[in-house]
Amino acid sequence: MIETAAIVIKPGHAEARSTAAGLAKWFSERNITLAGTFDANQADADLSGCGLVVVLGGDGTMIAAARMIGKADVPVLGINYGSLGYLTDFRIEELEAAVGSVVSGEFEADHRVMLDAELIRDGEQIARGRVLNDVVINKAALARIIAIEARLDGLFVNSFRSDGLIVATPTGSTAYNLSAGGPIVFPSMNAVVLTPICPFTLSNRPIVIPDSAEIELKLENGNEGVILSLDGQTGFPLVVGDTVRIRKSRTTLNLVQPANRNYFDVLRKKLQWGR
Repeated sequence: MIETAAIVIKPGHAEARSTAAGLAKWFSERNITLAGTFDANQADADLSGCGLVVVLGGDGTMIAAARMIGKADVPVLGINYGSLGYLTDFRIEELEAAVGSVVSGEFEADHRVMLDAELIRDGEQIARGRVLNDVVINKAALARIIAIEARLDGLFVNSFRSDGLIVATPTGSTAYNLSAGGPIVFPSMNAVVLTPICPFTLSNRPIVIPDSAEIELKLENGNEGVILSLDGQTGFPLVVGDTVRIRKSRTTLNLVQPANRNYFDVLRKKLQWGR
């Protein structure tokens, strides 16, 4: 039984805010307490006590909502207001039926893997975060090629000389990873992808690894604007010697799935396969 719900909306989107107002009324008529309607960039939002989170926006809004939920085990339903989305699967005309199915307990959720990342400098943690899509080390546009030493569970893998390195979840495999030439990974796979960005050596190809592995990335050179990016929404400047440690999070994003579509339907539509 859903007793409390929250709505996360795409900032500055008038139609999404109007829809949120109608949904708030729908919840009230069913004695469901609305914890609030939050902009996706609202830093102080706390959704941890909700039984349902409805996201009105695109993939960026969903990624922000995943961060806002924290460690809560809550179903998340995405209504697509974006131009291109893999995570917000429901159309606006399906909103009432979709929310109704969750409230009645008649739904299926896809448990998406998330990653915990921490930035270590001189033995101290200076930043941390949880990502749904990817952890990226990237250089500034005019900077020289950087070198990143990669280790898995302490075992040396390679020193990647490239414009950067992407560590992507299966969910994030269709984001920056795909643009950089990485593979599409089915969402339920227990895997993570390491994809170099424009590698200096063409034999440096993407690597698919178990998501149980602890990944350690050390910046070996590159003093000219190297950035650690978490889901493309938060960033931290790196200096030589910094280490980024990445582990599978105990928290998953529990994404409500439409009964009338599957992942390959989404891929065909978004990637325009067969056209």
